[in-house]
Amino acid sequence: MIEHLQIRSLGVIEDATIPFASGLTVITGETGAGKTMVLSGFALLAGGKADAGLVRSGTEQAWIDGEWSVAADSAAVSRVVDAGADVEPEGGRVRLLLGRTLAAEGRSRAFAGGRTVPVGVLQDVAGSLVAVHGQSEQIRLRHADTQRILLDRFAGADCLAALAAYRLAYSQWRDTINALTELVDRREAREREAVVLRIGIAEIEAVAPLPGEDVELDRQAARLSHSGTLLLDVMAAHDALVGGDGESGTDNVSAILSRASAALARAADVDSTLEAVHDRLLEMTSLAADAAVDLATFAADVDADPGHQSWVEERRHALGTLRRRYGATVDEVLAWLAAAVESVAQADQGDDRARGLAQLETEQRAIVRASAGELSALRAAAAQALAAEVTGELRALAMPDSVLDVRVTSRTDTSEMALHGADDVELLLRPHNGAELRPLSKGASGGELSRVMLALEVVLAGADPVPTFIFDEVDAGIGGRAAVEVGRRLARLARSAQVIVVTHLPQVAAFADQHVVVSKGADGMVTSSSVTVVDGPARVSELVRMLSGLDGSESGALHAEELLAVAETERLSAR
Repeated sequence: MIEHLQIRSLGVIEDATIPFASGLTVITGETGAGKTMVLSGFALLAGGKADAGLVRSGTEQAWIDGEWSVAADSAAVSRVVDAGADVEPEGGRVRLLLGRTLAAEGRSRAFAGGRTVPVGVLQDVAGSLVAVHGQSEQIRLRHADTQRILLDRFAGADCLAALAAYRLAYSQWRDTINALTELVDRREAREREAVVLRIGIAEIEAVAPLPGEDVELDRQAARLSHSGTLLLDVMAAHDALVGGDGESGTDNVSAILSRASAALARAADVDSTLEAVHDRLLEMTSLAADAAVDLATFAADVDADPGHQSWVEERRHALGTLRRRYGATVDEVLAWLAAAVESVAQADQGDDRARGLAQLETEQRAIVRASAGELSALRAAAAQALAAEVTGELRALAMPDSVLDVRVTSRTDTSEMALHGADDVELLLRPHNGAELRPLSKGASGGELSRVMLALEVVLAGADPVPTFIFDEVDAGIGGRAAVEVGRRLARLARSAQVIVVTHLPQVAAFADQHVVVSKGADGMVTSSSVTVVDGPARVSELVRMLSGLDGSESGALHAEELLAVAETERLSAR
């Protein structure tokens, strides 16, 4: 349950802390005193839309902080821990802090457990902590989607599991339909593409390029085009090392090194320290000889054959044509070839794949139809029970002749099914004898919608328990005996959950376990001193104000005390 809510600089609220207790808490006060801002604070803590217009004029930002006491193993704690926040269990419970700031320029930040978190975390956490019902929820109650969701909540775990299984089957089926549709729609395009690809494949295979062949041919072409000067330079280097064929000259490197080596050998016989230098000369002689052999071999391989040079150029031209069309290098051309072969193979297998998808679609459609049937049966059974229980609650809410019907219309054609199933769910109300059953979306008044919403929550409290229910003027449009019954029902709901109600009706306020009064200060602002938990005479005075608007009215005080006595009797009888 929530223990307190602190609001700063939100609307007319300058700085106020609102305490909450277990059971039923009512919040009352004059119109414009700031009660709506309390609900706005809850909405922001629940991850609601940040509206910069809520920030009090003249301030930079608004702050909203709430403290909950929740079970340590609750879904809310798990979600906060997953978001990286710290919690410290005490006796199996956790004090969970949630916060939100709203800047005047529109930016907002969310906090959980003292850590900054995405707003979505607040939305997830609030979903398991609080159910907020106001006039907007009454408007949504007119929508078919909301009515179906309420029925599924009432139907319980079996229905929700069946819905999850149906949604999975439906999604898989739709994915198969989309894949088959795309395959059929693109068949002609793929066939046209395959024709073009086959031409490219044939052209590349006719040339039959090898990996890296273009690089090797470029090297050969450069060598062949300069073969004359290349051979002269190589032979000149060779002759400088060892001399030319038939020459007996002594000015080549090999001869010079030989003379130097012989002279140094004689010197080393006299002084052995020269042996190391002599060894290096011998090594140089060997290296020069090896280089000369390599140059001779290279010269022998230089091919100046015009025929071979022509073949190289023709091959380079053929590869160049492929490179202009299919890739910057031969390796890229070969990669294009591999991809094209794969695409053509897939196009050739398209008919087989289409037949396989068609068979799969048939099988999945049967599964969807069966899953939808199971879901419809669960909803139909739950609809009867929900209608009976809500009707009973409405009759206790001063609508003695009212009847609520929950109508489930199921479709058998899978083409008309949706992600939520094959069913249309509609709530119909007959408010009194002589009236016809009419959809809530068309015939229900504001007061009737308020009582239907309350009756639904009382019934759903056992099926889908939430720790805290918040009602914003759930009593709008009603009064008299009906208002007393609304208070009684709210008190009954508060036996199993914390209930917080913003109300203008003394008949409802009289049933509260805690009565909080919000009032404006002399400066038009609401501060902590303007939020008061009233009891005894102060509570009677507030009820008198709500009854008659007159301070000090003796008849009003008697009426207020009578209301409190009725409520106290109700609480005692419920124990």
